[in-house]
Amino acid sequence: MKALVYTAPETLALQNVPPPQALGETLVDVAFCGICGSDMHAYLGHDERRPAPLTLGHEATGTTRDGRQVVINPLVTCMDCEACLSGRTNLCPNRQIISMPPRPGAFCATVALPERNLLPLPKNLSLEVAALTEPLACGWHAAKLAARHSETPLGEARVLVLGGGAIGLGCALSLAAKGAREIAIFEPNRARWDTIAAAGPFTPVGADEASALAPEVVIDAYGGGRSRALASAVVRPGGIIVHVGLADNDAGLDTRRATLQEITFVGAYTYTAADFAETLDALAAGTFGPLGWTEVRALEDGPAAFADIRAGRVAAAKIILKIN
Repeated sequence: MKALVYTAPETLALQNVPPPQALGETLVDVAFCGICGSDMHAYLGHDERRPAPLTLGHEATGTTRDGRQVVINPLVTCMDCEACLSGRTNLCPNRQIISMPPRPGAFCATVALPERNLLPLPKNLSLEVAALTEPLACGWHAAKLAARHSETPLGEARVLVLGGGAIGLGCALSLAAKGAREIAIFEPNRARWDTIAAAGPFTPVGADEASALAPEVVIDAYGGGRSRALASAVVRPGGIIVHVGLADNDAGLDTRRATLQEITFVGAYTYTAADFAETLDALAAGTFGPLGWTEVRALEDGPAAFADIRAGRVAAAKIILKIN
C-alpha cells in the first residue's frame, strides 16, 4: 500500500509498504490526516521516539471495511491500569500512539486500531473537517486544566496563548468555548495573523505586546525554551502556565519567579478518551466556529508540504493531507 515515510531528517518519500494485519483490530482506510507539530519534530530529527524509517501522521479519519465512516482516536491505551480505570487514559503507562513505534502512522492507505478507538462520524461533519478532532482535543484538554487550576475564573482572566498553529488555535477556541473572553495569541510568523484574527475573537500579538499583557493564564502551545521563558516572564503573579507543546526540552522556565510569585505550572498531555469524544461533539455542534484555517493537499504533495511548513511559507494553521 502507499505511504509517506520519514526516512531521514528533513526527508520524506512515497513508498509501497506492507498493509497492516488486523490481528483482532479494525482496519480503516484513511481518508484524511493532518500534519501535526509532532510530525514536524520527527521530520526535523528532533524526536528520538520516532526514529526513521517510520510512517508518520495521527490526526486521521477514514472508512472501515464494513463501510462505517469514523474519526480515529490515535491514543491506544490498555483500559486496565489505574490511570485508565480512573478516566485518565492519557496517562496510561502502556499507552501507544499511531505514528510512534510499534504502531505506524496514518499517512498511508490503511491503519489498524482497536474498535474502541473509532468514533462514528457525525452526520453533519465531513471526513475532512473531522480530521481536526485530534488537534482540537489537545486544546480542549488544556482548557479544562486551565479552568480547573486557575484561581481566576476564565471569564475574568486575561489569556495569552503562545503559538498560532493548530494546537494554539485549538487551545484558544476551547478556552473561548469555556468562557474566556480576552484571548491574545502570540505568533512570530506574521503571515498567520490574518488567519488567527479570522478564526475567532482573538488578538494576534508580537513579543513586545505579549510582554505587556500580564495575563492570569498562559497556554504554551509551542513548548520550547524561548516560549517557556516568555511565559515565565509575562504571567501575572498568582497566575498559571499550562504547558502543551513539546518543541524541545531546553531550559526556559524561571523556577525562581514561579516560586516567589506563586505561579502554577501544569503539564497537559494529549487528551483523555472522554475529552476526545467531547471535542467531536463540540465540533459537530459548531462550537469552534468556521474552521477556515486549514489547507488540503494530496498525499503525493506531502514532502513539499513539510518543506513549506519548515520554511514558514504556510499561512494556514493546519495542512491536511488527502490520503484516499
